[in-house]
Amino acid sequence: MIVVTRLNGPKFAVNPDLLQRVESTPDTILTLIDGTKYIVAESLEEITELVVEYRARVVAATVELTGQASGEMAAVTELRSQSTPALRAIPSPAPSERD
Repeated sequence: MIVVTRLNGPKFAVNPDLLQRVESTPDTILTLIDGTKYIVAESLEEITELVVEYRARVVAATVELTGQASGEMAAVTELRSQSTPALRAIPSPAPSERD
């Protein structure tokens, strides 16, 4: 989550994964993927930096949780639990059962 400030003062948190667009008109407007809009005090550049920092924290936490050395990244499949059961194909019905 990133913390931003409404124009009238209160702070609130936004999930940057839900941001569709950030506009500067001259007020900064955050538009979420569901169409919700927020006018915030932070500039477009500040919002961009907050999102970059958030993403860096996510990557750092992933590296820490997987025990990977600095500079190495685990493949996404390596992050899954090894106890996850394999998916099975669903058999197609016999031709006589389709009719």
